[in-house]
Amino acid sequence: MEYTILILLLPLLSFLTLGLGGKWLSHRIAGLIGTTSLGLVTLLSWFTAGLYFAAPRLANGTYETLIPYNFRWLPFTETLSIDMGILLDPISVMMLVVISTVSLMVHIYSMGYMKGERGFQRYYAFLSLFTMSMLGLVVATNIFQMYLFWELVGVSSYLLIGFYYTKPEAVAASKKAFIVTRFADLGFLIGILVYGYYTGTYSFFGEGATLPDMATKMIPLALGLMFIGGAGKSAMFPLHIWLPDAMEGPTPVSALIHAATMVVAGVYLVARMFPLFIGYAPDVLHIVAYVGLFTAFYAASVACVQSDIKRVLAFSTISQIGFMMVALGVCTSSDPHHGGLGYMASMFHLFTHAMFKALLFLGAGSIIHAVHSNEMSAMGGLRKYMPITHWTFLIACLAIAGIPPFSGFFSKDEILAACFQFSPVVGWAMTAIAGMTAFYMFRLYYGIFWGTENKELHAAHTPHESPLSMSFPLLFLATITCVAGFIPFGHFTSSNGTAYNIHLDWTVATTSIIVAVVAILLATYIYKGEKQPVANTLRRRFNGLWTAAYHRFYLDEVYQFITHKIIFGCISRPIAWFDRHVIDGTFDFLAWSANAVSDSIRGLQSGRIQQYVFVFLLGTLALILLLLL
Repeated sequence: MEYTILILLLPLLSFLTLGLGGKWLSHRIAGLIGTTSLGLVTLLSWFTAGLYFAAPRLANGTYETLIPYNFRWLPFTETLSIDMGILLDPISVMMLVVISTVSLMVHIYSMGYMKGERGFQRYYAFLSLFTMSMLGLVVATNIFQMYLFWELVGVSSYLLIGFYYTKPEAVAASKKAFIVTRFADLGFLIGILVYGYYTGTYSFFGEGATLPDMATKMIPLALGLMFIGGAGKSAMFPLHIWLPDAMEGPTPVSALIHAATMVVAGVYLVARMFPLFIGYAPDVLHIVAYVGLFTAFYAASVACVQSDIKRVLAFSTISQIGFMMVALGVCTSSDPHHGGLGYMASMFHLFTHAMFKALLFLGAGSIIHAVHSNEMSAMGGLRKYMPITHWTFLIACLAIAGIPPFSGFFSKDEILAACFQFSPVVGWAMTAIAGMTAFYMFRLYYGIFWGTENKELHAAHTPHESPLSMSFPLLFLATITCVAGFIPFGHFTSSNGTAYNIHLDWTVATTSIIVAVVAILLATYIYKGEKQPVANTLRRRFNGLWTAAYHRFYLDEVYQFITHKIIFGCISRPIAWFDRHVIDGTFDFLAWSANAVSDSIRGLQSGRIQQYVFVFLLGTLALILLLLL
């Protein structure tokens, strides 16, 4: 499959073409170049998936791992080097399909959504760079190559979040995302260095039979540090603060970041390193589960009260990524029949979530495009103006709520089954969070498409359905959301080579369906009507809790206090004073002393010969007198 190198080269070429020559191209030509490039990448990715999964399985029922390209880039020792290449296995091939498909829909959608925007060519150049970076990350053959593309993803997200660079909010959001993820990536880099130093390899899989005892003791530390990087990228608590503010970028960018690229990078990292986690650091894997569990609950709580539709979806993403982390973390072995079900469940949910979350964000973009506002107070009653957006958005809401036969039901059920297999407490907690998901998503749905219509605003800007360039991606993603649950995800295998089999645990499934339906009925009772007396009463009665959740439990303020008052005020300012007055003062004193001494003795170097001879003779006489005496 040597042609797979084109999957990386085509978006790279598109980025260079649009980045260097975009100002000489019209908006239409620039959009066509970017979209055509991603169309070819998507075709190659689907072709690769068909070819790969159509190949005969190995004797143990799994698929062969292929490396079409691999070359030594930086050799350090005979055994330790940094290689660059392409790795094809079930999860990397699946990710190629996810990233390319969602990115293509975003490219097509942006032709209508970004039409006439200043910087249109720059926007498509950044989209191509972002897509290439994520594609390079998922096909990396070793952890250091992954880290290089990992940082490119961070740079790309910074550029896209801050696309509207004339808006102070967008600039602040892009810097916030970049700085928070850079701190997390420092842990990732240290973990990579510890891992390489003690194991003598940057391989994802390790060499269990040849690892020294010290390496097996240090691998848990290395993996824990790597997870910090993954927690930053995937917005796990407490490194989640950048993601809601990332909504300042264009809405199609939000769809790409939340669905298929940046935020799933952390999940993919843990899944890629799964053989090492399960073999050497199962306790670290359980920490991953508990971090994911708390993050899922926290984000769902905040999403229940947000009024900005993009922020509701942002916290929904954080919660759903938490689901995927929990699924990976509850694995107690690599055998799917004895504790390893969560690995496949996480990858399954990653696939289905990418499709319906992209659908939700692109649907939100159509709504914002129609009413020119992100606030639900500017919406209500839009179902009669925007039928395509309404029905596709409803499909996505049903999918994320876990209602059969939509795709989210199947993948969420696998996660809940894995959680119950690990611990009934974790299983019931995740079931409750799944119910919260159904509640806040239908609160959002009713607030947009039902509820009280803002007639004054709609009279000034009559809502309308989006053009075909924006409607087609909605219909396409809605179709995938309806059928993706029936894809045979037994293709995804565990580290011990045992093939997973999809099966519904009807005890868990029935419970989750009942919880989801009750949550939807509760949201319907509270939010469907034009007047919402129950919601208003609850808000007044629990005003303190509502206010705290609306302000994200003041975690941003906590970060501001820690950074400005403690780090800057109590640590950085005294250090700066010591640097200016003590260190700089010492060297300033040395310089002043040298100048003062030179000023006092520079008369000895006057350049007058008579003075030199006179001083020479005086010195000679002084020496003679000294010798005589």
